[in-house]
Amino acid sequence: MSRVLGAIAAHAEAKPEAVALSGLDQAFTYAELALAVDEAAAQLAGLAHLKAPDAPVAVVLENGPAWVILDLALVRLGWPSLPIPGFFTPAQRDHAVADSGAGLLISAEDAGAQLRIAGIDLTATPLAGGAPRLPAGTAKITYTSGSTGQPKGVCLSRAQMEAVAASLVQMIGADYAGLHLPLLPLSILLENVAGLYATLIGGGRYHVLPPAALGLDNPFRPDLARLTAAIAGEGATSLILVPELLRALLMVMSFTGARFPNLNLVAVGGAKVAPQLLAQAQALGLPVYEGYGLSECASVVTLNTPSAHQTGAAGRPLPHLTVEIDAEGEIIVSPRPFLGYAGGPPALGPVRTGDLGRIDADGFLHIDGRRANTIINAYGRNIAPEWVESELLAQAEIRQAIVFGEGQAQLGALLVPLAPDMAAADLEAAVQRANRNLPAYAQIGRWQVRAPFDPAAGELTGNGRPRRAVLLAHPFVEAQP
Repeated sequence: MSRVLGAIAAHAEAKPEAVALSGLDQAFTYAELALAVDEAAAQLAGLAHLKAPDAPVAVVLENGPAWVILDLALVRLGWPSLPIPGFFTPAQRDHAVADSGAGLLISAEDAGAQLRIAGIDLTATPLAGGAPRLPAGTAKITYTSGSTGQPKGVCLSRAQMEAVAASLVQMIGADYAGLHLPLLPLSILLENVAGLYATLIGGGRYHVLPPAALGLDNPFRPDLARLTAAIAGEGATSLILVPELLRALLMVMSFTGARFPNLNLVAVGGAKVAPQLLAQAQALGLPVYEGYGLSECASVVTLNTPSAHQTGAAGRPLPHLTVEIDAEGEIIVSPRPFLGYAGGPPALGPVRTGDLGRIDADGFLHIDGRRANTIINAYGRNIAPEWVESELLAQAEIRQAIVFGEGQAQLGALLVPLAPDMAAADLEAAVQRANRNLPAYAQIGRWQVRAPFDPAAGELTGNGRPRRAVLLAHPFVEAQP
């Protein structure tokens, strides 16, 4: 039995009038949500003849109640699902569909509706895919748009995802399951598992709005005025953010005096967060808690919580996971957090994350950077670029940054200023402030201003991480700070 569906049924019995799911002009109590999921599952079952029995169902929908109900209906049927982010390029979308062997595509495209879920007409299009090549027990395939190469299909079981969601509720406490406002796409595992599933297990309200209502039509260039108005106006009590969105919110709070008194939990992850940024959030009254995770571990591995937090650390491991550091400093997560990759052999053991870190005496994990990204300078010093970048990004004048310097005497950086017409002296001052927080061997000795990193050009992954190989493929024109 699904933990999420079981929780919905239990909440429906205990508090049938409590709102579980809402949108712009819709609201479903827990009892109504349970009924809507059953009705959607019945509609889907009527389309079973359109696909092979084991073939996954690809879903291309923007955030909204229909996405939630469809996802839960697929859980009810035990059909594997393949959420496809809207920001994927056509080539990435085609790769995910073909690589997973998806047999059906459900979308809101107007091609003759066969489903109606949460008031939305949806089309189910059969796909001429090959035989699915998925590990046994696959419930969801999430494609990670990594730093290089084609996205890989991470295959997860229902139990693995729901264990993460249940552990989060256990660590944080069901008292924090208030009104969760998703800002990330539901097609991103972090929001799907840590946002949606955890909220429903905890008995909260998942208030999901379309991107346009949040000013997130282009998630890489948000309308900050609309976004902050929505967070305040909707009365959100919890959010999940990537570091760039956190920086944006803190900038608005600093410049406009905006505050969000209802928020009691803001989880941030996806990249290393500078301690200064967390300190700024604390000073402005934003309850930010840093975490760490990866798709192969069903999103979250460690998290700071209101009852146990340490600035600069990524938190303690979730109760169902064991986190260890090997002799070379690599973070190892067990037991078997995922099933394997689409088309590949089963994953039978712990996950070697490729991340470097350490665990302190209080059990908090500290992330030092990516093993593959480590820079070895001309003096033989190992430098995690994420560490240096976090100091640069803690400066208000710097919007984006990427550091390089393999085999060189000093580090260089590509910098995107907050404003395109920023004076060189202001940017220089920002670099010097960052350098004061770094040892001499890790300071930036040269830098160049460039245009914002472009996801359409493959310079960013889906969750906003820089693709280093792409960004550093062009010649560097030296500029001295």
